Amino acid sequence: MMRAFARPILLVLLGMWFCLCADAAFADKRVALVIGMSEYQHVPRLENPAHDADLVAGLLKRAGFDVVTIQHDLGVAALRRAIRDFSLTAADADVAVVYFAGHGIEVNGTNYLIPADARLLSDFDIEDETISLDRVMWALSAVKRLRLVILDACRDNPFAKTMKRTIASRAIGRGLAKVEPDVANTLIAFAAKAGALANDGEGANSPFAAALVKHIAEPGLDLRIAFGRVRDEVLRTTGNRQEPFVYGSLGGDTMALVPQTAKPADPEATARVDYELAAQVGTREAWESFLKLHQSGFYADLARAQNAKLLTAEQSLASADEMRTKAEEQAAQKAQEFRKKVEEQIARQPAEAKQKLSGQAKKDLEEARLQAAEQARKELDAAKEQARLSEQKAQAARAELERVQRQAAADARARVEEAKRRAKLEAERLALSTPTEPAEPAQQPPQMDSRDVARLLQAHLKRVGCDPGNTDGNWDDSSKKALDLFNRNARTRVNAKVASLDALDAVRGKTDRVCPLICATGQRAEDNRCVQISCPTGHFLNSSGACEKRTESAPKARTGGRGSGRCFTFSGRTYCE
Repeated sequence: MMRAFARPILLVLLGMWFCLCADAAFADKRVALVIGMSEYQHVPRLENPAHDADLVAGLLKRAGFDVVTIQHDLGVAALRRAIRDFSLTAADADVAVVYFAGHGIEVNGTNYLIPADARLLSDFDIEDETISLDRVMWALSAVKRLRLVILDACRDNPFAKTMKRTIASRAIGRGLAKVEPDVANTLIAFAAKAGALANDGEGANSPFAAALVKHIAEPGLDLRIAFGRVRDEVLRTTGNRQEPFVYGSLGGDTMALVPQTAKPADPEATARVDYELAAQVGTREAWESFLKLHQSGFYADLARAQNAKLLTAEQSLASADEMRTKAEEQAAQKAQEFRKKVEEQIARQPAEAKQKLSGQAKKDLEEARLQAAEQARKELDAAKEQARLSEQKAQAARAELERVQRQAAADARARVEEAKRRAKLEAERLALSTPTEPAEPAQQPPQMDSRDVARLLQAHLKRVGCDPGNTDGNWDDSSKKALDLFNRNARTRVNAKVASLDALDAVRGKTDRVCPLICATGQRAEDNRCVQISCPTGHFLNSSGACEKRTESAPKARTGGRGSGRCFTFSGRTYCE
């Protein structure tokens, strides 16, 4: 009784726990600033940035962002004000996203975003008429968990041909320059890698924006994998002419733009477990015990159906056993009656009569006895045949009972698997639905492919100091050597020839540097970086990379050299009279 009362309370508590987990997953404050620049006043209009900004802003709103600010065609003053206002919005945020679609420019290694009213008649106007990427990063400096800047601004610079150069050495590059964020948990995504140009696209959106909204807001998907899929799709749609690139780094935890929705509590989870146990036993006692704990619900109805099948089979077996018992008793009774009849016939004839009977009388008596014995034997054989048939029916009933039990267990397992499948589909449907729109039909989430595993493994190897070189998902010799180095230092034995999930788990589990920092000759390790060794006065750096005291030799006189006077050497310099 106490167990039956405790189960509903446990289910309620589990449901409350799942609800709290779901609320916690969405408790982070997420804000976004989306800017689209299409109506440039002094250069040709761009078709897609306005559409791309609307597309991205709609995606972030559906993903449940707390604040999504969208701006179009801002002048330089309005753009500065928008970034300043957003810095106040993002000051207490956990996740902040800035998306800019339009023109960008790189000058002497610094990236600038170009507003709609820029003229840029000379390179002297850049600081006055544009906004540097550094200012945008500064606005996000107080964000707690994730800073993400997405620049679809790698288009061809329309000001380059008309811009006058006031400083000849000032370089204006093609596309945007590579960046290295100073703050951890910061990603800067370019529509095309540094120095390359992005395609504005022939459709309603740029190839980069179209791929971005397809992958970046998938619930629970790590951003490194999401941007890897964006890269692969853009390469495919542009014929390998455009390759998006991401700069920056994240920690070892999964960092998703949209948290994974917690699976809803299954109100019949306990009933399903008990149902599986009862199905394994497969007896009426097991089902009745199950029904004492679970008197209603889906699994209770299934248990009653299984119990009814077993009851019918047991009743058939009991009926067959009863028929067999009656047939055996009837055969025994016939045999007893035959013996009794013969004994009575013999007892009725006195001994004298037996001696005086004629030969014919003896013959008639013997014939009558034989006929009676034959009739009794036939009746006995009929009774035995009836008993045999009853035994066959009993065996058939037992076989049917066993078959029903096996079928009941198979039906139980099938019902459980079907219930699990429906629960999984329902959980996936809820996970893929957005907070502001009705849930759509559930879709099977994409599985992690080998390039995603390799890309994520390369990122974690670099994080623990075992640098694989590129983090592009191509598992080359550098990546294999990096994983071999990790094995030696972490004392693990994962296969370095392939990028496997086992290797990813092993590397991701390390929170500190694993591979030692190797510095060049003349450098030393300091705070996980190599710095140049400086020796004090009177010392020099020897070939072993250590500071050694300089020994001064006595002046050495010599003749010859310049002029006709004597020359001598002191402290490495030559003096002549």
